[in-house]
Amino acid sequence: MSENQNGILDGTTFMVCNQSGDIVASPDVHHGLFAHDTRLLSKWVLTINGERLSSLSVDDIHYFENRFYLVPGHQNVYVNSTLAVRRRHSLDTGLREELTIINSDRRPVDLSLRVEVDADFADLFEVKDAAIRKKGRYYRRVDEERLVLGYERERFRRETIVSASTPAALDESGLTFEVHVEADGRWSTTLSAVPDLPMPRGLHRLTIPGRAARTGRDKQRDLLEWLDQTPRLESDWEPLRSTYRQSLIDLAALRFSPFLAEDKSVLAAGLPWFMSLFGRDSIFTSLQALPFAPSLAATTLRVLALRQGSRVDDFREEEPGRILHEMRYGELSIFEDTPHTPYFGSADATALFLVLLDEYERWSGDADLVRSVEQEARAAIDWIDDYADLTGSGYISYQRRNTKNGLENQCWKDSWDGISYHDGRLPKFPRATCELQGYAYDAKMRTARLARTFWNDPAYADQLEREAADLKHRFNRDFWVADGEYMAIALDGDGRQVDSLSSNIGHLLWSGIVDESKAPALVRHLMSPALFSGWGIRTLAEGEGRYNPIGYHVGTVWPFDNSFIAWGLRRYGYADEAARVAAGILDAAVFYHGRLPEAFAGFNRSETRYPVNYPTACSPQAWSAGAALLLLRTMLGLQPLGDDLVIRPALPENLDFVALLDIPGRWGHLDAYGRGPSATGRRQQRPEPQQLFVS
Repeated sequence: MSENQNGILDGTTFMVCNQSGDIVASPDVHHGLFAHDTRLLSKWVLTINGERLSSLSVDDIHYFENRFYLVPGHQNVYVNSTLAVRRRHSLDTGLREELTIINSDRRPVDLSLRVEVDADFADLFEVKDAAIRKKGRYYRRVDEERLVLGYERERFRRETIVSASTPAALDESGLTFEVHVEADGRWSTTLSAVPDLPMPRGLHRLTIPGRAARTGRDKQRDLLEWLDQTPRLESDWEPLRSTYRQSLIDLAALRFSPFLAEDKSVLAAGLPWFMSLFGRDSIFTSLQALPFAPSLAATTLRVLALRQGSRVDDFREEEPGRILHEMRYGELSIFEDTPHTPYFGSADATALFLVLLDEYERWSGDADLVRSVEQEARAAIDWIDDYADLTGSGYISYQRRNTKNGLENQCWKDSWDGISYHDGRLPKFPRATCELQGYAYDAKMRTARLARTFWNDPAYADQLEREAADLKHRFNRDFWVADGEYMAIALDGDGRQVDSLSSNIGHLLWSGIVDESKAPALVRHLMSPALFSGWGIRTLAEGEGRYNPIGYHVGTVWPFDNSFIAWGLRRYGYADEAARVAAGILDAAVFYHGRLPEAFAGFNRSETRYPVNYPTACSPQAWSAGAALLLLRTMLGLQPLGDDLVIRPALPENLDFVALLDIPGRWGHLDAYGRGPSATGRRQQRPEPQQLFVS
């Protein structure tokens, strides 16, 4: 969001407004109150005696609550207002606004307060694309002391019900209060905008998510309980502590319950465009958060197993065994104008599901869950072997079957130009990106362990290990760009190397598919000026045809991407390099007050004293919040081994001390301690925070 916008969220309900607390939606300004992929308020504007209000300050108290301190009209040094206005916004099932007028004059005042209200009930895809036109019918009515704004299209209906705690004159465009405020007095009311979101009959695919048992609870207490259940971090560097806390708070904010009857949480992917279940994002974030909040992984695995593909459906790109990409609940999904009920256009989520299943068991010892999803795990392997091999080459590749509104790129770099040759040309389909093969290798190795240990099927385990070994051998031959000594980002539809140098090679280290002899060359590239900006590793290297430091997947730095690359560097023994990557990302977090955005620009650190914003980055975003957690795990070298936790710290150069206390797992709770290089010798004078980790 831009600096002149303000957002609060609670699960899949969120609100974006201006610095005065008003919602003024337009094609260029995506304000609104949203729930379950529908904009429930597109206008919410407060005036006093016909004048808009000016902002003095905004207090972001919690992720679900903020306060605005305002004065009527436009103030200057010659005119001081004797009226002050306080608006407190909070979210539960909808919006609650506590409005207070404070009169500091020695005389009473009579005021006319007006709240203009409207709701366009735009599907989130319509908000992003103003060219889409509504097909239903709007209606509105004053129903006793409530204003009902509604929209219906055949069996689909959405309503927003607006009311106030004090008497008001209601009309179809809003509420008016005639207010008398005594001298040195105050007046207040509480406004609410509550959604009514009935689900059409017969849509068995959809279940509206919610906050489950948390709805109506004390959210502050709920947040404190969440924080209390996570490990405690101690460090000599305060920004690391604040980044850790902010990351945990952001994950708490993004939680929602996939079933109304259960108090179990998964994560929405990010504000504002991805406030729903995403298979890839949920899996990556669950992996990042395992040492901190393992319950997220358990619920994610169960939900994705329940929604696993079971048939061939070209519109949704569903196939038996495939793990979903995205689940939506808006009008366009319900009427199949878009395929998101759910949409399966992800080539990586299925293998990543298996990776998470094994890693979760290693941490938790939850054998029951592994046994309960055995059939779904086997179906996922079958999808990798059968449906995902579009060229018969033994590699996962993708080519969209929904040519109307399916995703062209179905890897994590899913923008239209995210995969390209060195000279900038776009490859033909199907595309087999390199990290997909790494995920498949890791998935088969991990599933072999599960089959041997929990499913009593050693023959299947042996088969998977043989297939993984063959995949690794072929991959290191076919993807290796010999004259550059790195792995191609992909093979095109003809099996030719797509030869651009990208951050994808770091995911290969994480998966373990790279031959030991080739790892040093990949590490040199990752830490070279072409990829490593000083703040982090770019998605695409400088010098590539499509390189753009403010291009979504073609030169920006993604914290999530860097966290998995750092984990991969540790896997291959490059602890110092992993610490440098962690250092850059954590230094960048200082400038974002601990909340890492979805991405930031790839400009060299030598050129900028601060990371440059990517203009439309989501914030908060789940796997960016999870990045700091995985970097902590990587710096401390945490690795489950049977019923023990291995701890091998390798901290950045000038970070003296880190302790992570009460780490949950199959071992109960354990503590991890790490000391940096400077802590073992003569202590050095501490530099400025933004330079803390420069090596």
